[in-house]
Amino acid sequence: MSGEKHRVHVQVSETPIDPSALQDFVSDSTAGAVVSFLGTVRDHSTGRTGVTHLVYEAYLEQVEKKIEELVADATTRWPLIAVAVEHRVGRVDVGEPSVAVVTSSAHRADAFEAARFLIDELKAHAPIWKQENWPGGAEWIEGA
Repeated sequence: MSGEKHRVHVQVSETPIDPSALQDFVSDSTAGAVVSFLGTVRDHSTGRTGVTHLVYEAYLEQVEKKIEELVADATTRWPLIAVAVEHRVGRVDVGEPSVAVVTSSAHRADAFEAARFLIDELKAHAPIWKQENWPGGAEWIEGA
């Protein structure tokens, strides 16, 4: 698939993630599979309950470029039609999506594998940090 054009959307912002808009973006009449991953804020973490929200910060001058590089890598590994990746910065409350990865491909295996690769690599390499907040305290959490 190298050299082919793929529809790509990457955004890191305070704007809430709209999963249906991302699914619409990657949809295509040639796609037999659309895979969506939403990472949502939960009310607990290792050893702590009562998490109320997370605060994300990112190196804004580089983060979208880094994610675009990961997407470019994915499109050379799998025959993808389109990819959408969004990550929130700022406050994200429990239950809200903080990250979304949506891929489309002719076949489900490719779409699943690419989506898993992208979320794993994003968590490992994108310059994004999170702070857990609970009543009476907050702590910055080391990434993967």
